[in-house]
Amino acid sequence: MGIRVLKGGMLTTVQDLGRTGYQSQGFSVAGVMDVRSFKIANLLLDNPENEAVLEFTLIGPTLEFTSSTIIAITGGDFSPMINGEPAPMYEAIYMHKGDILKFGSARTGSRGYIAFSSYLEIPVVMGSRCTNMKSKIGGFKGRKLQAGDYINFRIKRRYLPFFLSRKLKGDDFAQDATTLRVVMGPQDDMFAKEGIETFLGTEYTVTSDFDRMGCRLDGAFIAVKEKSDIISDGIAYGSVQVPAHGKPIILLSDRQTTGGYAKIATVASVDIPKLVQRKTDHKIRFKAITVQEAQKLYLDELKELDKMRDIIHKPCKEVLECRLVAKRLTKLFQTEE
Repeated sequence: MGIRVLKGGMLTTVQDLGRTGYQSQGFSVAGVMDVRSFKIANLLLDNPENEAVLEFTLIGPTLEFTSSTIIAITGGDFSPMINGEPAPMYEAIYMHKGDILKFGSARTGSRGYIAFSSYLEIPVVMGSRCTNMKSKIGGFKGRKLQAGDYINFRIKRRYLPFFLSRKLKGDDFAQDATTLRVVMGPQDDMFAKEGIETFLGTEYTVTSDFDRMGCRLDGAFIAVKEKSDIISDGIAYGSVQVPAHGKPIILLSDRQTTGGYAKIATVASVDIPKLVQRKTDHKIRFKAITVQEAQKLYLDELKELDKMRDIIHKPCKEVLECRLVAKRLTKLFQTEE
């Protein structure tokens, strides 16, 4: 009762929101790269917010279902197919025993997510089911999935109310330039005035050096006052380091716990999904905002997720129309009699 991996794709791992509370012991948080897509996938199925999903990168997996369940696919468009037919995204899909779910390469975005109503049977390690590949802990044997792997489901959950309403508008992972809003600091005082102006006023390019640990950008040199080395301190999700070469590196889910390069800014959490859905050669710009503005953006996104939850818990228009027609026909038949 679960899923069999026929093809693992380029990089498919089990992820949740990450392993918190252990950075002081050298364990990175890990967890999903695109938190928004992850939350929407679980929301569509009324799953717990932190329920583990499959995250895949650039080339998706091929899976065989050995029992029926309900899934939701979010993130970039990997041309999902069920038994050779196009499958919808951002809606609940009933999967039958024996169905084959296949993904291609990313047409838009670069990362995709699959949530399961029956929950993946993955052991909890240090409070999380996420995969930390560097430490080889969590997830499925601490590694990415490969052909022949099998993951059981934890429960039998094959019914959801308002099933036909469980569809949402997908996020647009446009391929053109994007702007990331950042909170300056904590070491922005180490950069020259012209360095700050360069950082906020020029366009940077995503390089091929882009993985779950971080994204290295290419572009104009960011000048410092003296040097960019610091005594190592903690690194937050989205921290923008600037090493001696003067090019920014944005640190992500599998980031190291501490670092010795000055951090010019931190990307607002709501904008990180826009970054992690970029590909090589995509363009990035930065815009400074305050901590209060970043907090408001976060609260606004929470409100948006609440509205999504309301949408999927209402009878869909088609069902209401069918009920109305049925009532009218009933009255008509009664009149004729």
